[in-house]
Amino acid sequence: MQPQITLIAGARPNFMKIAPLVKWLDRRGVARRIVHTGQHYDERMSETFFRELSIPEPDVNLGVGSGSHVAQIAGVMQGLEAEFTTHRPAAVVVVGDVNSTLAATIAANKLGIPVAHVEAGLRSRDRTMPEEINRILTDSIADWLFTSEPSGNENLVQEGVAEERIHHTGNVMIDTQQSHLEAARQREPYRRWELDRCGYAVVTLHRPSNVDDREHLQSILTALETIAREIPIVFPVHPRTKARLADLGHDAATAAGRWIEIEPLGYIDMLGMVDGARLLLTDSGGLQEETTALQVPCLTLRENTERPITVTQGSNQLVGWKTEDILTAARSVLAGPDRIGQVPPNWDGRAAERIADRLIRDLGIA
Repeated sequence: MQPQITLIAGARPNFMKIAPLVKWLDRRGVARRIVHTGQHYDERMSETFFRELSIPEPDVNLGVGSGSHVAQIAGVMQGLEAEFTTHRPAAVVVVGDVNSTLAATIAANKLGIPVAHVEAGLRSRDRTMPEEINRILTDSIADWLFTSEPSGNENLVQEGVAEERIHHTGNVMIDTQQSHLEAARQREPYRRWELDRCGYAVVTLHRPSNVDDREHLQSILTALETIAREIPIVFPVHPRTKARLADLGHDAATAAGRWIEIEPLGYIDMLGMVDGARLLLTDSGGLQEETTALQVPCLTLRENTERPITVTQGSNQLVGWKTEDILTAARSVLAGPDRIGQVPPNWDGRAAERIADRLIRDLGIA
């Protein structure tokens, strides 16, 4: 029987990262299994998300669900022990930095199965972020460390990782973006709200440090409502954020300027909105990368980033949560060119191909 590779995903961004890997493993004729841990469950996934990204349905869904960090990690580890024992892979591929990433890495390691970490080496230097701990621990155990930017290599070497385990392959998120960009542009989703290309801003907010802190959230909202007087703002509202906005008494109907709150969008529609935007304001890590690849100006509502290349080469600025800092940066961007920055090296749509080829070669599959 041919050796098999198992890919782990626990949240929507993970599926965007495994989609191109699945494609290249299939093209190379490599046996593989997809495990959805169920860390984040979204009914719309089975109907639209997998179809949009051309991902086969997962072979198994562990159905772990929400809960504390400890409960999630323990549940994923228990579920994966049974999965790996029944369908023992030659290697396990984990992506990103969610609880499922760490849990799968530990479970595989305890069973003597080598692990490949895609998007390795990213560091925010902020250990209050659960994702930072997940990244550090995963990288300390994984056998292959596939980095998306040079800082990842530098961080891993500084942490004592052997250089032969580190491979700068590029950014798999950009593989997915490039393969769906034309379809996203053809949809022109912003037309639904009578908006023009480069004639609106997009906002996303979900991090607890912003939405669970009343002072931070109010400060950000004050800035956004001022910006909305100058350019329409489209705000796909995360369910967590929606509840916090209600707690503050925020009412979209009475917000200043042109303020458009909408439900979260599917991948292709969201890509079309970001690609067409004049400006993005976000606390998302993935959107820092997507805007950099598209050269769309991005203001990150955080004090730090684990993706420094989006600032040093790309279109991203760190502006934090304070009203005046956000407004100063937004006005500077709106006075400048529509597209800025440079696309980093190896963000060329071929990262997954490089990763697949390395695994196949090292595992002796082909």
